[in-house]
Amino acid sequence: MRFRKCLGYAAYPLLAAFLFVPSEVRAQDSTSQQQPATTPQTTPQTPPAVMEEPLPKNEQQQRALILRKAQARVNARRQERIRQIIRDTYNHKYEVYFGGGYLRFRPGTTLQHMNESAWNIGAVDYFHGRLGLAADARGYYGNTYTGRNPYSVYNPSISEYTFLAGPQYRFFEGEHWGWTAQVLAGVGHGNFATGTGGLGSVPVGLWNDGTVLHVSPGVSVDYNLGPGLAIRLTPNALLTNYNSSFQRNLGFNVGVLYRFGRQR
Repeated sequence: MRFRKCLGYAAYPLLAAFLFVPSEVRAQDSTSQQQPATTPQTTPQTPPAVMEEPLPKNEQQQRALILRKAQARVNARRQERIRQIIRDTYNHKYEVYFGGGYLRFRPGTTLQHMNESAWNIGAVDYFHGRLGLAADARGYYGNTYTGRNPYSVYNPSISEYTFLAGPQYRFFEGEHWGWTAQVLAGVGHGNFATGTGGLGSVPVGLWNDGTVLHVSPGVSVDYNLGPGLAIRLTPNALLTNYNSSFQRNLGFNVGVLYRFGRQR
């Protein structure tokens, strides 16, 4: 009886161990099944930048030489194009020009200078390279102040006409600009008594009407609009010899220049 009772007491711990151990094993198995399999993630690494190796010195020199030669060819073509424009512009044999002008003129010995407006027309024949022969005609018009006088003639109108010819030389030929110099000489006729109402020119201090020697040196600058067309400005002087005295008058002409014909 006692033996059975003792056996019963020993069976309780064994039964508890039997029940506890399987439950622990099952719990560990379920936990291991619930945890997902994770794979280690690796961060992609950027490959290091590849440094370009410097070119050898002889290859650098060769490249620089090629660039210099290319630039030299571009400059040579540009210079040849400019030379061709200059040849096309200044290879014309003839020039004609016309326009207007201004002159600061002294109408008498005791009278002050006056302003005159002008027209101007001319032609040039380049018979030898840059050297040409020019012919020129001009007309000048203005009103002069004669001061107080007993004849009540205070502001008479006067006019002069000049017909000149002489050498002209082009001393600069550029792509856009051309410069010429000329010395023209000829005759000029002055009308000084036409505005005095028949009184004549001498009583009011004007020059006598007449035809006298005229000389006109000048320098022209041309701005080329094209090979055959330019704008011309000519500052000049007009030297006259009215009443057997010498007069120096300064002014300018401005107008349009047209080139045509070809030199052989």
